[in-house]
Amino acid sequence: MSETTDSPVAELPGDGLREGIVDELRRQIGDALVDHVLKPQDDLWIRVRTDAWEATGRALRSMGFEYFCYLSAIDWKPSPWGRGEEDPTEPPPERSTEIKQGYAGGETRFQVLARVVDPRRHVGVTLKADVPDDALSIASWHAVYLGANWHERETHEMFGISFDGHPDLRNMYLPTGFEGYPLRKDFPLLARHVKPWPGIVDVEPMPAEEPEEAPAAEEAPAAEAATAEGAPAEGAPAETAPEAAPLPEAAEAPEQAADPADATAETAADAPDPEPAPAPEEGES
Repeated sequence: MSETTDSPVAELPGDGLREGIVDELRRQIGDALVDHVLKPQDDLWIRVRTDAWEATGRALRSMGFEYFCYLSAIDWKPSPWGRGEEDPTEPPPERSTEIKQGYAGGETRFQVLARVVDPRRHVGVTLKADVPDDALSIASWHAVYLGANWHERETHEMFGISFDGHPDLRNMYLPTGFEGYPLRKDFPLLARHVKPWPGIVDVEPMPAEEPEEAPAAEEAPAAEAATAEGAPAEGAPAETAPEAAPLPEAAEAPEQAADPADATAETAADAPDPEPAPAPEEGES
């Protein structure tokens, strides 16, 4: 057995690539970089000021982040309706109303977030910015990343956030006069009030999990033991034998006389008279 020593635990290696990205971005936008979270060899989250949203996109584009993944928003408010997987038949649990903005923090209920990637260095960055509660709007990225056009339209439709400078924020899914924003936490999902989330519904076991036992031979009914020719099952009473086919009805059968003598007389009356025999010629004996 070797003796144990109080040697310091080796620290995880740093992530010079992502640390360099943070430094370069801070050099370009200055104190507009509010906060960041870096997980070495994993990922990077950066929060910037709302007024620096467009400038941040242009800075990252110039740094090699040419691939646009997505843009959306998130509502950090806890749902007043609870979680969809909660059993509606049980008393509602005590829910917290505290708003927590996740990685890199935040100060508002709504945040816009986007993901861009540098395909040469194989590294991505998740950006986020606060959206003021009293003015749900932020600058558009449609002139920085063309793919942001469609994503901003969807975010506007589902969250009610406007993107300043966007050329066409028309709805894509909902009717023009639709009221409310379906991805906000306070939007009631009426379907969940009528029918519970499918994940909490008891599911019947599959047949393979509980195979049914074959019925015993003596329990099988006698009728199922009959042969294909229609013979009665063994031990069955004689009354179970198949009945003979019924005779044709009297209306369809040929009429017959009740008395044989009458039938003979009727047949003789209907027969033609016999022709007389020819007279013998002279000379015939």
